[in-house]
Amino acid sequence: MSESSSFPDEYVFAGDDAVVPFQVQDLDARGRAVQLGSTLDGILNRHDYPEPVAKLLAEAIVLTVLLGTSLKFEGKFIFQSQSDGPVDMLVVDFRTPNSVRAYARYDEDRLADAIEADELSQVELMGRGTLALTVDQGEYSQRYQGIVAMDGSNLEEIAKTYFRQSEQIPTDVRLSVAKLIARGENGKPVEQWRAGGLIVQFLPESELRMRQRDLPGGDAPTSELDAEVEPVEDDEWSEVKALVSTIESSELTDPQVGAERLLYRLFHERGVRVFDAVTVNDDCSCSREKIAGVLSGFTAEEINDSIEEGKISVTCEFCSTQYDFDPAEFLPKN
Repeated sequence: MSESSSFPDEYVFAGDDAVVPFQVQDLDARGRAVQLGSTLDGILNRHDYPEPVAKLLAEAIVLTVLLGTSLKFEGKFIFQSQSDGPVDMLVVDFRTPNSVRAYARYDEDRLADAIEADELSQVELMGRGTLALTVDQGEYSQRYQGIVAMDGSNLEEIAKTYFRQSEQIPTDVRLSVAKLIARGENGKPVEQWRAGGLIVQFLPESELRMRQRDLPGGDAPTSELDAEVEPVEDDEWSEVKALVSTIESSELTDPQVGAERLLYRLFHERGVRVFDAVTVNDDCSCSREKIAGVLSGFTAEEINDSIEEGKISVTCEFCSTQYDFDPAEFLPKN
């Protein structure tokens, strides 16, 4: 059966800015795939980052969206890196069910030096540090935070390490970012940021079949007992990884491919089932009321120190919205 005949005429594709969950039952695999278009483009254009920074933040956004849309409760999934590279912080905040916001912090001089030296890989831009992945279920629940060392690996490898350490679930991840030429509203060509990604995992019930090497005997040195034991891979998982390795970066960002066509290309011989897509929106949770609440907790001295040109101006790092306040709102009344 050809790909074109595999989809009924009435089939509705998820399209951009929608995460498509999927399952390949014969391979005990499940996952999610996404292509981000206008949502990503809006975030990056609003900040007007240099292109290397924008690409890096775009991959972080894709990864966060893939992970955040798996949450089954009301809350947040937060991606935050802190490192010693020219781009020393990335923050992506996903709020269930479908809101994402993000920003990056970078050193302009060090970034310029990196661009001049053509040192623009993820590892070179981010350097070494830590990546914190936080699940926040609200004020009445305890946060769960997984911390992974950024030790010279890219975001795909860091994500795999996170799942291996925190959940012991075999995981593969692919991420890609591109700037494509699209037709604008006036018919003229415009540049548009796009990104795509796929995460696939061995089903939890299949973990019982992951065969482990025998542990050392009781007389083994402590260092051997503490060493990480590598699983012997099932044939099904090896097949999944082999198929995922065939993905071209362009397939993850090409709007003519889309999530469903890519999944069909990868897994149609085994049978792949897709579920209802989850749309993703560029949506910041900041508000004038929230910021006023923070300022209300300032002392009179702190309020006076915040005044510039007769007003207090606060700009949201995520959405770049500026809020202006009259200092009199927060100073003691005489």
